[in-house]
Amino acid sequence: MDISTNPQIHDLFHRIKTHSIEKRKSTLSERKKLLKTLGDWILNHRTQIQEAVHRDLQKPHQETDLTEIFVVLSEIRKAKKNLRSWMMSKPAATSLTYLGTKAETFYEPKGACLIIAPWNYPFQLAIGPLVSAIAAGNTVIVKPSEFSENTSILIKQMCDEVFQSNEVSVILGAVEESKELLSLPFDHIFFTGSPQVGKIVMSAASKHLASVTLELGGKSPTIVDKNANIKDAAQKIAWGKWQNAGQVCIAPDYLYVHEDVKDKLIDELVIQSNKMYGSKETYGGIISRHHHNRINDLMADAIDKGANIEFGGKSDRDNLRFTPTLLSNVAKDSKVMEEEIFGPILPLLVYHDIKNVIDFINQKPKPLALYLFSGSNSIIEKVKKETSAGMMTINDVVLQFAHPNLPIGGVNNSGIGKGHGHAGFIAFSNEKAVVKQRRGLTMAKTVYPPYSSFKKFMIDLMVKYF
Repeated sequence: MDISTNPQIHDLFHRIKTHSIEKRKSTLSERKKLLKTLGDWILNHRTQIQEAVHRDLQKPHQETDLTEIFVVLSEIRKAKKNLRSWMMSKPAATSLTYLGTKAETFYEPKGACLIIAPWNYPFQLAIGPLVSAIAAGNTVIVKPSEFSENTSILIKQMCDEVFQSNEVSVILGAVEESKELLSLPFDHIFFTGSPQVGKIVMSAASKHLASVTLELGGKSPTIVDKNANIKDAAQKIAWGKWQNAGQVCIAPDYLYVHEDVKDKLIDELVIQSNKMYGSKETYGGIISRHHHNRINDLMADAIDKGANIEFGGKSDRDNLRFTPTLLSNVAKDSKVMEEEIFGPILPLLVYHDIKNVIDFINQKPKPLALYLFSGSNSIIEKVKKETSAGMMTINDVVLQFAHPNLPIGGVNNSGIGKGHGHAGFIAFSNEKAVVKQRRGLTMAKTVYPPYSSFKKFMIDLMVKYF
């Protein structure tokens, strides 16, 4: 896109970039004040947030409270409580060869940052990273998703009212606006979305050598061992898989169950899914017609290849709804086993030996999350050590995302870098190494050229012992 076709974006970027230099001097109290103002706005506009998200995703208000508003407010409270210690320089130990020096890690803002957010949790996944960016002292442009239009408009209203335009601004729009933003030399880009788009973001960032945090997705496996508490596992899997109608990047994407407990688990999943999500009052809709069609195509392909519908499978195209669905006898070459589902379909596979499950997981791209239900410590340790995933939760699902003291993110195909809490502050900070040398004679001067016999002796000692 030619610069002249969208001068607003370029002018806004210039102001954000210019102000980021001044923003480096922001104090603890200034950053905490911004966070408090943001938190107050969210609390005062809780109803508007609920309604905007419901218009976009048909999401129940209580689910919005828990998975959008509460998560963001928790991030704000965590940052306000700990920001003093996060901002403090951390002293580094000094070795003998550095005798007389003082060293520290100094946390400076990265500068002008871009946050590109998805539509599935349209408020939380835009404002959560923004909290980290503000805490670290950056200026920010936020690009929310065009698919969750109502929430995106509300986010723009919020940022216009809470921040100066050269501190935080929101750009609405679609692909062209995103491309335009990605062409600009931001200091850091925080993207949440699919691995496919993540590659585009990373490629664009590489042209300016901008750092990136990529929170992506992938096929998160869930394993139910024969030693698991089956009722408990079914309840948690049903909750984690079918909240937000399955449009969750960390939701269980496919389920491996031990052959001895397969039937019992299916029976319990039926009970729990009907109990929790059998009503429109507690179960949301699909974001768009395109996405709804994609989910239908995934199910049709699986059935064509021999899959059975254990329960669910009902599609309402007019109202963009799709019931919680469990498929069994799923072929491993079906699309539901090759693509991230991002919808309310859960394929079920059966295993006899945990080694076969581990081998299957390791043959796939590394997932964002891995879930294991088991009462066996040996099985838990085996799966933990012999698989790779961005996150792992044992005897539960999804909860790790909201844990206040854990770094959240993927590995390779499922993401680069971490976010949330202190990890989010670090993601938006440059950890500057600072060494202060004393004036006059220093240890380093004892090995400056020319190399006398004494200096050769000193160098030999350093190589061998220091």
